[in-house]
Amino acid sequence: MKNVAWVFLLLLPCSVFADELRLFTTDGCSAFPDGTSEQRSLWAECCIRHDLAYWMGGTSDERKQADQELKVCVAQVGEPDIAKLMLAGVRVGGHPYWPTPFRWGYGWPYPRSYGLLSESEKQQVKDRLKDFKLLVDTLSEEQK
Repeated sequence: MKNVAWVFLLLLPCSVFADELRLFTTDGCSAFPDGTSEQRSLWAECCIRHDLAYWMGGTSDERKQADQELKVCVAQVGEPDIAKLMLAGVRVGGHPYWPTPFRWGYGWPYPRSYGLLSESEKQQVKDRLKDFKLLVDTLSEEQK
């Protein structure tokens, strides 16, 4: 019985503390070009928005929505065929079980499955986004 109590006490901290969300990062369109040879960042903004959704993760329905929004965004910049190709790529390559830096929920420690974010996780997302905005604002001021 003593051994069971020690195991319980050792595992307790693992269940008490939520996983920590890393700072937001983006690599644009990951292994895909960010645009055409003439317009090198034509759909890069679409990919960055998509990365934001993938970074925070969530349910499988939220992933489907994020992937559809990527497709619509790329189509709206005038590349509907590229949009279809990108949708196929993210549906296959963005699964949360792949140990890649661009998987669904990549801001959280691996492995992480689909699921609603808890209130504390939502707060972490808000806090990290504030940190990111502060960094961007600081860098923008330095460029003036």
